[in-house]
Parts: sequence; structure tokens; C-alpha cells
Amino acid sequence: MKTLTPAPSPKGRGESTTEYNVNIEGRNRIGLVWTLIFQASTIAGIIALIALLINIVDGAFGYVAYEAKVDPASLAVDGISLEEQSKEQLVVLLKSKLSSGAFNKLDKDKPFTDRSRADVYQVVIERIVKYKVVEVWNLWPSLTQGAEIRVEIAEKYPNAQLKFVSWLTADFITRPQSSEAVSTGVRTAILGSFWTIIFTILFAFPIGVGAAIYLEEYATDNWLNRIIQTNINNLAGVPSIVYGILGLALFVRALEPLTSGQIFGLVDPTTANGRTILAAGLTLGLLVLPIIIINAQEAIRAVPQSLRKASYGIGATKWQTIWSHVIPNAMPGILTGTILAVSRAIGETAPLVVVGASTAISFDPTSPFSKFTTLPIQIYQWTSRPQAEFRSAAAATILVLLIMLLSLNASAILLRNRFSRRY
Repeated sequence: MKTLTPAPSPKGRGESTTEYNVNIEGRNRIGLVWTLIFQASTIAGIIALIALLINIVDGAFGYVAYEAKVDPASLAVDGISLEEQSKEQLVVLLKSKLSSGAFNKLDKDKPFTDRSRADVYQVVIERIVKYKVVEVWNLWPSLTQGAEIRVEIAEKYPNAQLKFVSWLTADFITRPQSSEAVSTGVRTAILGSFWTIIFTILFAFPIGVGAAIYLEEYATDNWLNRIIQTNINNLAGVPSIVYGILGLALFVRALEPLTSGQIFGLVDPTTANGRTILAAGLTLGLLVLPIIIINAQEAIRAVPQSLRKASYGIGATKWQTIWSHVIPNAMPGILTGTILAVSRAIGETAPLVVVGASTAISFDPTSPFSKFTTLPIQIYQWTSRPQAEFRSAAAATILVLLIMLLSLNASAILLRNRFSRRY
């Protein structure tokens, strides 16, 4: 009968049971240490994020004390208060209170016939009533020191009005930018951001997906394609300010007839300016293009080869296979990567500053060739001002931007779940 040889001990060559147990315990201790380190880093990140959100929310709410240069009650007409007057009555009020030069300049910038009643009312507040903020408190002091704040205002500013203000309101979102914090808004910046991102997507998405399809499905493994791939990977890490300088040289200056609309006869050649929405959208398109290409490549690479072989097996051409099988199955990853890249573009400031985004503009963009501002530029402009009330407005603008970014990220998740297929 054949003698069976016992299986070797798992403790290894020449290793005693005691030594083996010691090594297991040591490895377990090391694993536990790294687990604690990873947990601590995660907790630290969560705490930092919560602290950031608390700081933003703290600045977006609180007491505001302000005085009016002209009492709104004194501007009532035939018993109709200023808040209830019609657009025509407000225009008449402006004409009577402002100099002819100031009134004509406002009408030239944008005719009063084209302005809404809300816009005209805001001009009245800015130019005639002229609210002046004398003191601002954040949310926490407003909640914990309300009585002391009211006493302080009564002593220092007896004519001032004290009001608990939520800077993030529907009016704040729908009003254009203003030089007065109490009547300012972010409508112009929101529309500017949307216009800019539309042209970013129109430029970067088709080019990025097309480049990814070529590199993954058609390109051969030669030195030229390897250089292209390496450069794409490197460009994804280039600082955004560099893309701003490129956009300034290429789109604002070299292609000024196109980006200003002069080539289409839409603007006066003597006043044509390439610092427009179109130039900004193309610049941001260059910024996110490498990211879109890389994400699309990964999505295409994740499509199983069995689908391609099955398509070839029934006689489909290479392009038919790509169009009918590869792209539909890679689309969830492509869309997710594109939306995340666009989310980065929405939050960019440096390239737009270089390209020429306006820091103070009160008119909504109406075409790709309009002057513009965006939410990050608005935040940058307000946080750089010394008045505390504008910093509160900037905090509310940050919340608007965060809501937009979270909405885009949620859209990416929904698209991924909607179009994903399991193999």
C-alpha cells in the first residue's frame, strides 16, 4: 500500500508554530494601523467639508442694519407706495429725480421700454433711494446675540432699519448684479455661466468623443499615437491659467472677428471685442477636452471584446460595430465623465479672468457675442471688496454654485444608472 505524505505545514520552511503566529499577529497589527489611518483621514476630510459648509451658511444669513438716503415713503405718488407703483410711474420718477444726462445714459445702455418693471424698480433703489448698509452680522451672532445687536443699533444708528436677512432668496437669484448689496443679484452671472457651459459642451464633447474613438478603435500602436496619448494625459494636468493665456492669444486676439461676431456683421467693427461668451466657452472647452478624451477612452475600453466579435461574426463592418454596439454601451461612462468635466469648468475662474470676463455687469447676455460674467467671477469680485455685506452676498452665491454643481453630479449618477448595462 502506498504511504501518504503529510501536507507541508502552512508555517513555511523551517518556521516554528510560534514564529508563524507572531508574524500573523504583526501583519494584523500593521493592517489595523493602516485601517485607522485611512479612517482618520476620511473623518478629517468630512470634518473639513462640514466646517466649510457651516462657514458658508453662516455668512449667507444674519442681521443687516441699513439706512436709506431717501425715505421710500416720500416717493409715494397719489397715495401709491413706491413698491406698488407701475413701471411707467417709476420711469417718470427716475426722470424727475435724475439729471438728464444720467437718465439718458441709463436709457442708452438699455432702453426703459425693454426693461421689466423689476429692473426699473431696482434702478430706482440704486439711484434714488440708495440704501447704505451700516452693519452686518453673520448667522451665529444673529442667533445668539440678537438683543445686544438691537441695543447697539438703537444707540449707534437710530435711523437705521434692522432686519434678519436671508441673502439666498428667489429675488437674489432673479435680480441682476448691482452696486448696492441690498439690491444685488446673480441672474446675470447664472445666465453667463449657462451660456458659457453650453458652448463648452458643444465644442469639447464631439471632439473629445471622436478623439477617444480614434485612439481606442482605429489608432495603431506606433510612436506618433503614443506621443499623442502621452500629451493628452499631460494636458489633463496643466494649470487652468495656462489655458486662459492660450484662449486669450487664440480666441480673443487671433480669432477676434469670429468670437466678437464681426465676421457675421452683428457688431460695429470699431467696437468689436473678442472678450465674449463664445471665446470663454471655447477656452473652457480646451480645458476640459483632455479630461473628456481620457474618460471616454476608459468607457470605450470597458466595453467587452465579445460584443465586438459577435458583431463582426454577423458581418458588421468596423464602423457599424462601433456605432451600434461600442458607443451605446460606453455612453453611460462617456456622459458621466463629460458631466464631471463640465462641473470642473463651471467652477473655473482663472481662465475667464484672463479671457476677459466682466467683474461688474448688470445686463443679461443675449447672444454668444455678448459680454458676460459667471458665478465664480461674481464670487471673486464680491469677496475682494471690503464691505462685509458683499461677502455675505458672495456666501449666498457660493451656495447657488454648489447647488448647480451637485445637480450636475446627480445628473451624472442618474444617467449612469439609466443607461448602464450589465454583462
